[in-house]
Amino acid sequence: MTAAAAPVPTKRFVERKAAIVGSAIEVINRKGVHGMTLADVAARLNLVPTGVIYYFRNKEALASAAFLDGIGRFNRLVAESAGRQAVRERLGAFLDSYFDHQRRSALGEFPPLAMFNDVRALGSEPVNQAYVDMFRGVRSLLEGPETLALSRQALNARAHLLVSEVFWAPAWLDRHDLGDYGRVSRRLGAILADGLAAPGRAWRPVALPALVAERDRLETSCERFLRAATQLINEEGYVGASVEKISARLNVTKGAFYHHNETKDELVVACFERTFQVMRRAIDQAEAVCTNGLQTLSTVATALVEHQMTGAAPLLRTSALTSAPEALQPHLLASFDRISYRFAALISDGVADGSVRAVDANIGAQTMTAAINAAAELHYWVPGATPATVAELYVRPLFEGLLSKP
Repeated sequence: MTAAAAPVPTKRFVERKAAIVGSAIEVINRKGVHGMTLADVAARLNLVPTGVIYYFRNKEALASAAFLDGIGRFNRLVAESAGRQAVRERLGAFLDSYFDHQRRSALGEFPPLAMFNDVRALGSEPVNQAYVDMFRGVRSLLEGPETLALSRQALNARAHLLVSEVFWAPAWLDRHDLGDYGRVSRRLGAILADGLAAPGRAWRPVALPALVAERDRLETSCERFLRAATQLINEEGYVGASVEKISARLNVTKGAFYHHNETKDELVVACFERTFQVMRRAIDQAEAVCTNGLQTLSTVATALVEHQMTGAAPLLRTSALTSAPEALQPHLLASFDRISYRFAALISDGVADGSVRAVDANIGAQTMTAAINAAAELHYWVPGATPATVAELYVRPLFEGLLSKP
């Protein structure tokens, strides 16, 4: 006897399931994967949580479906661009497709893409493998005659830079009118393809003193909690970095946590504030010793990425903001915006002195922020990269372009 064929899902079943995935994406993008609940997803559709469970057996299955939906759509954008012969043409076509997708999503034609800020926190092997395959697809867009001289390590670093710039775009894209998304794509594409540096300008970042004061590098209880919380938030988002997990990483009790910290939110704010201080310190030190805008920018980016690679006192990923409590976000976003404005001012200074290409300063500032933010995950894609090699592999292409020779 042959097994009975599985029933074909009805049109209503397929539509309702897609609507649930779309609702989950919106919640994940606002609260992170650990912050999403079935009740949140159901409420957006006027359902009860059991109505969601009928389609997805638990929260993890729904989150997996949301990420796989985003990966599938992202893969289609890559595939649409892969037919071009030149890497530059592929890069431009990919960015145009991506920003058109974002425009149409904003118009309500389909759900937004899931943000992959804490995709690893889900711990789903199928999702992780699909994400790796997606990364390989993006990397293939950069493989061509223009990049033949690059090692696989260098190509991976540039692919990570490209992916990170695209994934960071939703954080600032709503500052532009929908009709300007095509222009945004072209301006970002010009920066990514050819870099921020003006043609012929030398790559000469300056070594800076330690960005974290000696007293903050000591193994004090306060510093240990800051470091553990930052690492966990970078890995698992705000909700995933629970008091229990922070305490377990330090091998202390919850009681010990609350002995040193009033609340988890207080510790999270301290993590962000330390990150802001380090970034401002890098900018101040670079401005004091550099001779032009390009050297200042490249010095800041190199110092911050090298600092992140040491792991001694890591910076909090900017993208961790998406899962922080909404009450904390306005103050923290304002601080990030002020740093972005400083980057934009440095780019304007460089354009004025001729060391930086005539680029959109605001979009250029966001490329700086995205590159620094993504350094926290560089070790996943460029195994073996060290503070001594990361500037050449990862930072320099931001200034000389993804198509530049090694």
